[in-house]
Formats: sequence, C-alpha cells, structure tokens
Amino acid sequence: ISFFFKAVFSFTMFGDLFEEDYSSVSNNQYGKGKKLKPKALEPPAPREFTNLSGIRNQGGTCYLNSLLQTLHFTPEFREALFSLGPEELGSLEDKDKPDAKVRIIPLQLQRLFAQLLLLDQEAASTEDLTDSFGWTSNEEMRQHDVQELNRILFSALETSLVGTSGHDLISRLYHGAVVNQIVCKECKNTSEKQEDFLDLTVAVKNVSGLEDALWNMYVEEEVFDCDNLYYCETCDKLVKATKSAKLRKLPPFLTVSLLRFNFDFVKCERYKETSPYTFPLRINLKPFCEQSELDDLEYIYDLFSVIIHKGGCYGGHYHVYIKDIDHLGNWQFQEEKSKPDMKLKDLKNEEEIDDPLMILKAILLQKNNLIPVDQLGQKLMKKIGVSWNKKYRKHHGPLRKFLQLHSQVFLLSSDESTVTLLKSPPLQAGSETQRPDRHVFQTPTAEAPGLNDTASCPHWFDIDDSRVQPIEEKDIEQQFQGKESAYMLFYRKSQLQRPPEAQANPRYKVPYHLLNEMDAANIELQKNRAECDSENSNIELRLHLGPRYHFFNGALHPVGSQTESVWDLTFDKRKTLGDLRQSIFQLLEFWEGDMILSVAKLVPAGLHVYQTLDGDELMLSDIAVADGEDIFVWNGMEVGGVQIQTGVDCEPLLLNVLHVKTGSGGEKCGQLVDSAHVFPSNAEVASVFTASAIPGDVIFIDRAEAAGEEHWSAVPREDMKKTFRELGLRNGSSILIQDSNDDDSLLPKQRRWISSTNEINWLQVKNLCQLEAEQKQVKITATVNTVVFDIRTKAIKELKLMEELVENSCLRPIDRNGKLLCPVPDSYTLKEAELKLGSSLGLCFGKAPTPSQLFLFFAVGSDIQPGTEMEIVVEETAPVSDCLKLMLEKSGLPGETWHLRKMDWCYEAGEPLCAEDATLKELMICSGDTLLLVEGKLPPPGFLKVPIWWYQLWEPSEQWKSHQNDSSCAPSRGGGWGAASTQGAPGNMPVEVSLLCVGDIEISEDATLADLKSQAIALPPLSDFAVPSPAFLRAWTVESKRPGRLLRTNQQRLKDYKLGRRTEVCLEPLQKEENLGPQDVLLRTQMRNPAERTYAPALDLAWDTARGWTARSLRQTVASFYSLPVEKTEIAKYFPEKFEWLPISSWNQQVTKRKKKKKQDSLQGPPYYLKDGDIIGVKNLLVDCDEDFSTIRDDAGKEKQKQLALGKKRSQGALRVHSSSAEGPARSRGPEASLSIHVGSFQ
Repeated sequence: ISFFFKAVFSFTMFGDLFEEDYSSVSNNQYGKGKKLKPKALEPPAPREFTNLSGIRNQGGTCYLNSLLQTLHFTPEFREALFSLGPEELGSLEDKDKPDAKVRIIPLQLQRLFAQLLLLDQEAASTEDLTDSFGWTSNEEMRQHDVQELNRILFSALETSLVGTSGHDLISRLYHGAVVNQIVCKECKNTSEKQEDFLDLTVAVKNVSGLEDALWNMYVEEEVFDCDNLYYCETCDKLVKATKSAKLRKLPPFLTVSLLRFNFDFVKCERYKETSPYTFPLRINLKPFCEQSELDDLEYIYDLFSVIIHKGGCYGGHYHVYIKDIDHLGNWQFQEEKSKPDMKLKDLKNEEEIDDPLMILKAILLQKNNLIPVDQLGQKLMKKIGVSWNKKYRKHHGPLRKFLQLHSQVFLLSSDESTVTLLKSPPLQAGSETQRPDRHVFQTPTAEAPGLNDTASCPHWFDIDDSRVQPIEEKDIEQQFQGKESAYMLFYRKSQLQRPPEAQANPRYKVPYHLLNEMDAANIELQKNRAECDSENSNIELRLHLGPRYHFFNGALHPVGSQTESVWDLTFDKRKTLGDLRQSIFQLLEFWEGDMILSVAKLVPAGLHVYQTLDGDELMLSDIAVADGEDIFVWNGMEVGGVQIQTGVDCEPLLLNVLHVKTGSGGEKCGQLVDSAHVFPSNAEVASVFTASAIPGDVIFIDRAEAAGEEHWSAVPREDMKKTFRELGLRNGSSILIQDSNDDDSLLPKQRRWISSTNEINWLQVKNLCQLEAEQKQVKITATVNTVVFDIRTKAIKELKLMEELVENSCLRPIDRNGKLLCPVPDSYTLKEAELKLGSSLGLCFGKAPTPSQLFLFFAVGSDIQPGTEMEIVVEETAPVSDCLKLMLEKSGLPGETWHLRKMDWCYEAGEPLCAEDATLKELMICSGDTLLLVEGKLPPPGFLKVPIWWYQLWEPSEQWKSHQNDSSCAPSRGGGWGAASTQGAPGNMPVEVSLLCVGDIEISEDATLADLKSQAIALPPLSDFAVPSPAFLRAWTVESKRPGRLLRTNQQRLKDYKLGRRTEVCLEPLQKEENLGPQDVLLRTQMRNPAERTYAPALDLAWDTARGWTARSLRQTVASFYSLPVEKTEIAKYFPEKFEWLPISSWNQQVTKRKKKKKQDSLQGPPYYLKDGDIIGVKNLLVDCDEDFSTIRDDAGKEKQKQLALGKKRSQGALRVHSSSAEGPARSRGPEASLSIHVGSFQ
C-alpha cells in the first residue's frame, strides 16, 4: 500500500524552460581523415575554496536544493537523522527484496548529507533522493513552490519514520502551536481553539516587516460589537467580545513563509509583492506568546537561513543564504583570495617571490595542502603571472623534478599525480591552524577555517545550486525587497549551543558505515581524477617531415608514400614545446640545422603552413596546440630548395578555370573546357592570364552562394589588381577566361550551363488590362537594381500592347491568394519596392501613386467579405474628413452619418479615426492599409457614445408587453414607478437577469455618473416612468452580455471610470435611494427553503468590507441581516456557469490554509473570487440540516453539461481515430501533475 502526499501547487513554471540544449559540434573542414578519440567521462570537480559542496540542479530542482541545504545546515536535524541506524531504517542494498522493510527516503537523506559533509566534489547529486520520491524525469524538470515542498517533505518523513525512535523528529524540532481565543465581555467566558503549525505564514502586502506582521497576528485584537456581535453559548445571546491569537508553543526551529504572491483583481493577473519587507537577524517572540513568565532567552531566535526567490510569479529561480553554524566552510572572500599574487603574507618582496620553494609552499597552504601537480603549475602562473618553465626551469629544472628534489618539504603520491606538504608550518602571520597531516586521499577532518576566519564573526554563504560563495551578514539586507527577495526564513533558538568538538569537524556524529563509504569514495575519486587527467593530457599529433615534402602546384605534397612522410605521435600537452622538439630529435635520429615546428593544415590544394610555434619553455596547452594538430617539421625557410610562403594571407586556393576550346588551327570550337589551378589568396586576379597561359582579356567569376546555383559576372578592368580573397573567391570557385570579341551569349548557349542554372533573374508580368494580346504573361529579365518603369515598358512591348498604356498603366504585385496589392511607384527599384525576383506582377490600368500619395483599400461595414474591397488613391496630407467624402462618393452611399475605422490585424473593425481634421500621414495610415466605412456619427472629441441597457430582473408583465411591444425597458407595477426589486426573482432558482437595449446617449467624459443616469432617463423607452432621482438607479458596465463592474459614486466623473469608447452601461431600478461606499460590496442573498430545494426571492445586501474580506465577517453580516444566530448560519456562493454552490465557512477557511496549502487572505482570492453582484445562498441550521445547497434546476443543468461534454468527447474521439488513421498516432496531452512524494507504508 502506498500513500501519496499531494498538494495542488499554485506556483507553476514554464515546462520547457529548463531543458538543456545538446548542440552538435560542426565538422572541421580541415579535419578529414583525423582520428577523434572518445572523451573519457570526467569525474566530478573537487570542492572550491569554500570547502563546501553545492547540489547539482537536475533541470528545475533549485527549490529542492535550497531546502535540502537548509536542512543540512541545521545540525540538530542532521544529527537526529544520523542517529537512526540500519537496524531501524534498513539497508539500501535490501530495497529490492520483496519482504524487506527499507525506509528509502531517510536513508537517501542520510547519504546525501554525508556526501555534502565529506565527499570531495564541487556538487552532490540528488538523483537517488528524487528517485526515492517516485519522481520521473519530467517532475525533475518542473519547478514547484519551496513552501509547498517544505510541508510535503516533512509529511513524507514523518510517515517514513513511523515505528522508529525518530518518529517525533519533525514534531520535536519544527511543530509549534497557536491558540485562537474569543472572550465574552459580559460573562468573561473564553472559547479557544488550538492549532498546530509547521511554519508561520505571514503577510507581506501592506506590512513593513516580519515583526509588524506578527504584531498584527498575535497582539492586536478583533472586537465584535455594534452590528458585528458574537453569540456566546454561556449567555445564550449575541454579545460584545474580543478575538485574539497567541503563540502557545514555540518549536526549537521556527520556519516563516512569506506571502510574496498575490492576485490583482483589476488586471486579473497574479503578481509578486516586491515592496520593502524587513526581518531581523535576532527576534524576541515574547510579545507574541501566551506565556511570558519564562526566562527571556527562551523567546530569542537567531536567523540562520533565508531562501530567496528571484523572478516573477510565472518563472524564477531559488537560492539560499545560510549561516554556517559549525564553521564547516572556509569563509574567505574570492576577491581577497585572488588579490594578488603578492598578498601572501610570507611573500614580502621580490626576492622571496624569486624563491620557488616559498611560493609553492604558500600555494599549497592556500589550497588545503593537496593539489594535482599539473594544477600546481597553473596556480603558480596565476599567482605570479608567468609559467614555471619561463621563470624557474632554467635554474631549477622541470617542476616535477623540483618537487622530487625537495622531498623534505613536498610529498608526492605514488603515481606522482598529486602533491602535499610533508609538514604544514603556519604562514608567517601565524594565525592559521592547518589541518593534521593525513593520508593523501582521506576525507578531510576537523580543521580551522580560512585565512580571514574569526570565531566571533558569523559565517554566511550564498548557495546557488552548485555554486557556493561567502557573503557578509550585511548582504542579507539586499533581500528585503525587489524581484530577488526573501521567500522563506528559518530561525533557531539562541539557547541551542553546539559542542566544541563539532566546530569545523564534518565527521562529527556521522555514522561509521557512512564514514567508511565516503572515505572509499574519496579514494576512488582521486584515482579517477588522476587517470582522467593523465588520459586527457595526451594528444595526438601528426608530424609532417619537411625533407620528405616538395612544393608543387602551389602547395606542399609528399614525395613518397604517406606513411614515410607523416608520423603519428602521442604526446603529453603538459610538457613544453622544448620537450616536443627534443622528442622529435630522438625520433628522427639525424637532423641537420635548425628544427622549426609550425602548425599546418590540409587544404584542397595540399598542405599549407600557417604559423610557427615559439617559446620552448611554454607548455603545449598554453600555446593552444590542439588534439589532432598537424605539425610541419622543417628549417623554417625552404622545402626542396623552394622558399615557402606561410600564413593565412597566402593560403592556396584551388580554382576551376574555364575557357573556350580551340581547334588545331587555332579556331574556336564553341565548347568550354575546364582545368584545376592553384593560386595564392593574396595574388592578383590578373595573374590568372599568365599562370594558366590561356589567351583572353575578360574574366567572369561565378558568385553563386549555394550549391547547384551559378551567378556569373564580369570582373571590371579596375578590379583586375584586386586579390582573389578580396573578390570573395574560395576553394572550388569557377573562373571563365574569354576574349572580349567572343559572343556575350556564350554561357547561355552551352547546355551544361542551362541545365545546371537555378538562378532567378526575372519577374513574371500578367496582362490584366482586359486587352487582347498574343500572350497573357511574359517573363522580364531584371536585377534588384532595375527600375519598375523599365520593367513596365518592356512588358508592354513584349505583350505587344498599345504604346498609350505607358502613360496610363501601373504594375501591382499579386499575393499568393491572387489578390492585387497596391501599385508600385515607377521611380522605385525592385529593392526599394521590396519585390523579390521570381514574383508575379499585374499590368493594370491607371497610374501608380506618387511617393506623396496613398493607395488605400476600403469596404463598407465591419463584416468584410473577400473581394468586396474598393480602392482609392489620396494624398497623404489629406484630412480624414476628405478621405471619408471620397470613399462615400465612390461607394455611392448617401448621408453624413458615417465614420472611418482602420482594420486591425485580426481583420476586424479597430479604433475609429476620431480626429477628422488630422491628416492620414499624422495618423500613420500607409499604402495598402484597409479602412472601413461604418455607419454612425462619431461623438465630438471629449464625448462618449454609450449604449444604455435596462437591467431586467423578472419576466415583463402583460401591461409592459402590450405597451412597449416587447422592445425594451422595465415593467411598471400598478402603472407607477416599478423599481426592479430583486424580491421579484423566481423562488425556485437563483437570480437571473436579462438586458434590454433602450438606446444610445452622447455624453461628455467630464460628466458625472449622475448626469449619465439623468440623460438615460430621458430616452423614449423610459420617459413614461417617473424616476425620482438618479440615486434610484444602479449602474453597471456590460461585459459579455451580463452586468460586470458596479459604478458606485454618482458624483464621480466618467473619465475617472476609464470606460473607453466601447463601454456599454446597464441601469437597474431601485425602490429606495442608494449610496454605496467604496468599501461596500453588493451581494444578492437568497434564503434556502428547507426540504424544498428552492430559494426565497433575492434580497440585496451591502456588505462593509472595511474590516476585511474574511468569511467570518461576511457570515456575521448575513446572520445579522436575516436576524439569525451566527453559529446557526451557513452561506455559499453560487457559480451559475457551473450550477455549483461553494460553502463559505470561517473555520473551513483556516483549515484550507493549513492543510491545502492555499492562503485565504480574503474572499477576493481563490476559490471564491467574491465581487459585486454575486449570489449568496443562506441556510438557517435551526430548521434546515441538509448539507446540500443545490436546487433541482442545478441538477438538470449539470446533467445537461455532462451530456454536452460526453458528446464533445465522443466527437473528439471519433476525430482522433480518423486523424490517427490518416496521419499516424496523435500525441496525447497529459494532465498537469501536482507535487507529490511517494512513501511506503510502515505502520
């Protein structure tokens, strides 16, 4: 049996945000034939200077890493977990045995904590731990809320430890208690309810800091008086009372969750609260506690961890600031550590820097007395700015030999891969305590922290997944506010003291079997690093021996076979260039003169030498000699008596040279022949004549950019002195040599050119002038710089149309749907007109617009049908009014009640062009835009045209129907003022409304809401009703054909409501004046009829939310409104679109907050989202014990929705089957998963 502890998480991130990109490595064009050795899997990197281990991010687990580091740096939690042995938890080796009782989660946590303490690696892995959670790779890539994880992980641990001595570990360390009390002011009776807490959830919005929030929660009292009385069971009546909450039990470790995320109901979106929110490093909780007679130290808590969230509410990253209680890390700042090369306290002057023994000892002391030998040379270069070979090799020999000669100081490992100090004398400052000398591979033991360490200074670290950096205590203040700010706080009792033996001792209280496992793992890590380092240091070199090469056809080529000319050599890149030269001397056995080593590469023409390697004292890794490098061994001057040019500038190019074939008598045969020639990149193009010995004086170059294309162009005479590289030629480029007297059309006549050319250098012009012609379309040759006028005149000529068309025609692009676009000005080039070669143009009647004119499409109405658009040419300086007149004339529409709207990107009517005096250019109208002629006169500037609706709350009476012909307006009761009282709502169903249009009004934006109501009353459908005053009308905006936002204040200007030009307003008649305050919420309340599943007519209730949007306040207000006892009143909100009722309970709200991890600050938030006009069902528990709020109509509505959903599912299933049979299996979309941890049963 398995249990899943789940919570619906409200902090969902982008699913693919954390996916890694495994890009492929491009092939080197010179690397053909090279043997690539597979790269060995490198062991994890050792710890950095802080001597603390981070945790690797699996893709989206930064929230998990931050919490795990906090638990790891809680010594009491860590050691309590370590105290549980295999006899209680079982063994990981037995986890796959069917009858074994293995508690995997605590075992994996123990192992992870041991790795973080003892394993010499930069970052630990949580893969085994998340596997024990039952998480898949998808879950590890999805980020969740760390506050939610904290509760779920502790719940999983409590379940895992049932039946062990650690069964109370979580409750003992983290559980506290809060007591809620209500005191009757008459009988002084106290009603209380105690609640346990794992963490304190405190508000951030409108609160200055943590202490302010705790004061609001546990010091201030809520008073029940006036219309908000409390029912006292002892007094058996409504009385005045006070409600308060206090901390009854304080845990050793106090967790505080900050409510950074809220919901903006105006913008309907979530947001992160980034305002300033302070929290102290030390806090006194005595003012917030029920008992205050204890010693003051019992209430003092110190901050030791801050989990920080960086980003917004829809994406971000977690990291954590942690106080190192046991001083396990090296609290030394990088800037201080990397400060100079001269900062070492024992390096006082240049003379001491010249002593390699002194500086190597100082480096080893700073590097925890153990370092790989090859890294020692790199650290030395980083310290003093020069390499060992350059500064010390001449007088002291190679570094490894120097270490061997000073065996009284340095101790090399058996394979000479690592070095440590045989003795560890302190630095001259004498303040640092070195760790005891132990076996090279052994796990580090107790040691004093870094150079800057003092016992009195608190040690804080910023742990960001794998990265661990020291910070100062003052840096915490930076997390008080902003996009990167504190999200969870962890405090510990100041009375909790750590034993002296735990200080700087990572092995303290770690179980013996884990110590052995970590020691063995460290030995294996050191071994693997040494092997990997040795393997990765070897590179393969290809030695090309100069005496066995000759220079031929512009490049170097072997004289004999490849095996004689090219030797393969495996060499250690940690050795120097001088060592490589010496090794080659030994291989060759005989070499006369200087030996120069140069980097060479194989190019299509042959082998080419690029740069000479200098610096015999430099390691090959320092001079960037790569694996698989080609090295040319020669004297640096000549090869086979020929002087060799080197470098990129003279890189040889293999070109394909073509020319016209000549007969035996010198006559030209009309066929092309080609031959390969090699030229230096820096040679002049004109040298091709002498080098190829081909007669001619014209050169054509193929400038094609893609394979299979050809784009020939002649080289101007002034460019003949340019180099091949300057003209953009590369290996494989083609050159045609031709005599200037030859036929220019030689290339197109050759079949080989015609068959292979894919170049588009034409435009297709269609005859759309409705004139008969021999051809309907022609292709006109052009380039991007061809002028449109030339294309048009050439098309008219080739179509054999009348020459008069030259003066009265234009070219218009044709889109892929066959629609003609706006004409192209004759003066534009194809590039300026943004016309692509190969596109289609239509030759049409009419002149093209000039650059100062606009070609516009327009249509009548907002429902545009394809092909109904008309066209017009206007000056861009014309005002909107003139453009409107021209369009009305062309469309033949009468009257002046029209206006223009620009079609938006959705092909719908957009905002109107209100400023009729503004020019089209000022309104940024461009050629090709579509304008819509819409009926209706626009209001003047500063005025609104508002459609008015009547808020109908019941079916119209017969008198109303006959009088108004079912057109609009509200009914009259008895022929007088008939207010639309909600008491007329049907009794067997919740309130329903219908909106009836009564007309439009034109009103200034500066007018008030009362002015709008007054004008609306004067509309003809409402003129027969004597509305006493605007105060007898309630105004709503109309949203989705339903009442939306309530417009409250009669004297507020319409401009302040920000109604917009498309806002519609509905008016609801009232029986009496209404003046709602800014804190009042208007609700429709209906009393449930017991045993009938119906509701009484609705009554309006104005709920004052000045004291908060709490469920308790609403229930008390409803109870008072219906004269019911509060404890005998139940309320629920109705969701008409779902036919569902959601009960609202003050105590349920508390439970929801604790157990479902959803903070219910107010009823404005989820799941109620309470607002004006919502329907509230009321139940009197004195006469109605039924738990259900629904009606018969709700059952019918749900059944109908169920049938509709079932039918939709069936149709989608049929469609899926059809598409899968046609296109293959469809990809299903999985449901959104909640955060859960799978725990076995250990009852």
